[in-house]
Amino acid sequence: MNTPVADFVRRYRESGTVRFHMPGHKGRLFLGCEDWDITEVKGADALFEAEGILAQSEKNATRLFGSRRTCYSTEGSSHCIRAMLYLAVTNRPAGTSPTVVAARNVHRAFVSAAALLDLDVEWLWPEESRSLCGCPVSHRQLEETLKGLPSPPAAVYLTSPDYLGGMAELASLAEVCHRYGTLLAVDNAHGAYLRFLSPSLHPLDLGADLCCDSAHKTLPVLTGGAYLHLSKTAPLGMEDQAKTALALFGSTSPSYLTLCSLDLCNRYLSEGYAARLKETLDQLGHVKQQLSCLGWQVEESDPLRLTLRAPQGVTGQELGERLREHHLECEYADRDFLVLMATPENTPEQLEQLPLALGASEAPVGAAPSLPLPKGKRVCSIRQALFSPHKVVPAEESLGCICGSPTVGCPPAVPIVVAGEEIGPEALELFARYQVTQVDVLT
Repeated sequence: MNTPVADFVRRYRESGTVRFHMPGHKGRLFLGCEDWDITEVKGADALFEAEGILAQSEKNATRLFGSRRTCYSTEGSSHCIRAMLYLAVTNRPAGTSPTVVAARNVHRAFVSAAALLDLDVEWLWPEESRSLCGCPVSHRQLEETLKGLPSPPAAVYLTSPDYLGGMAELASLAEVCHRYGTLLAVDNAHGAYLRFLSPSLHPLDLGADLCCDSAHKTLPVLTGGAYLHLSKTAPLGMEDQAKTALALFGSTSPSYLTLCSLDLCNRYLSEGYAARLKETLDQLGHVKQQLSCLGWQVEESDPLRLTLRAPQGVTGQELGERLREHHLECEYADRDFLVLMATPENTPEQLEQLPLALGASEAPVGAAPSLPLPKGKRVCSIRQALFSPHKVVPAEESLGCICGSPTVGCPPAVPIVVAGEEIGPEALELFARYQVTQVDVLT
């Protein structure tokens, strides 16, 4: 598969052209990559008006993912989430409302998009919660929610995989959405690689109409590289508005370093990646089995993730520190869980270090956590709250206040309370559990 963007930049850096254009480093090496870092010079195309080398490269990605159209972003899935919601609402099927039904474990980028687009959001809450990161939704629950609305929503929005690796039953949920005449949009930030499993577990292949992937999370792409996918089932004409949607929320100065990495990734994916992925999954499966034999509780997750439930008397953060003593860094740790993400770029030797570093678990397996659901009363819209005057107060003094801006660390960037909601006692309990010490509230 050709790599038109990387080839152009390579020729440009080797041409000896004197750069009387941005960026200000002029190709001189400070970090060591500056001579690859260009702007929209003649022949380099323009991301949001792509008709040259960037359009060619995006067509390569479109073929790889089997979409109707795949577009690049250099600003991560956060950028693509905003564009995806804009497209869903402005292209909603006839007879649907501008409401979006969303599983509650949304990334905070969803909340900012809801404010900018003034979305009306109907939340799907889990029947029981074991983590802020998860919100399992059954097709029965989704059907009951859709049946109870006065008209179908513009879209149903799900996060799959979630931060712990939980995967939604997308095929059955997509069937429910389409039976009610609504679109299914999926935040697949952590699952770009799912397309290359056999069979594919990518949302596009399970019925999603719109989807975003953070290429950089699981593929060899520089940070910020992401895809916005429109499926072949999406409303006709939506693909023509994709660039407009991305331009509405994106910078006019995309990183060509990131674009080159997205371009080169197309070739990487087309040349034996599926086989390398399978080999890594086999190796990771062996590591998971070893850890189980050593007494660790390995949670069910998406294939490239290793999620451990902390045993009694030990926190996930403490397990993360144990790994750091062996020069291993995890993806995420909280009181209850430790999360590690692997890819084919992790060597077998690196994977084998994990059981050695963690050793045997002598403590009993921790009970599955049961968390309260902070279903705060909605006092005003997300937009009204985010555009109103705010102040910061200690979390323990926020009971009864109206959340101004969601307060949560990244990762996981999942809000405990959404802007415009009254903060209740359940939220205070979760603030303490997730070590949130200050909260932004309306004045």
